[in-house]
Amino acid sequence: MNEQLKTVLEYIKNEYSSKALTGARNYLNVNIGKVALNLGFTALHDAYADREVIVSLKDPVPGMKVRIDGRTFVNYAEYSDGFAVPSHIAKKAGLPIKPYIANDSMILNFA
Repeated sequence: MNEQLKTVLEYIKNEYSSKALTGARNYLNVNIGKVALNLGFTALHDAYADREVIVSLKDPVPGMKVRIDGRTFVNYAEYSDGFAVPSHIAKKAGLPIKPYIANDSMILNFA
């Protein structure tokens, strides 16, 4: 289990919990590497610079939106209500997980 990775994922969950809703069609990507760097975990930044947490949003946010095929998230795990990452990341963090069930089409919100 990677305690630093777990800390980063828990930080993201705490920051966005008021906006999250399980099963929502709209979602936001939060870059794991950038959050890790902000928390001082340089090694995690390098390893996860292009990996993201999906935050399913209660309400769409203003800005550009793109429709994404829900099958994109086949091997994702929901580690908390409304928060999902690729399964291998959730396993490395040692978080309790369940399969992430995406909608047929999802809407990526850019904020």
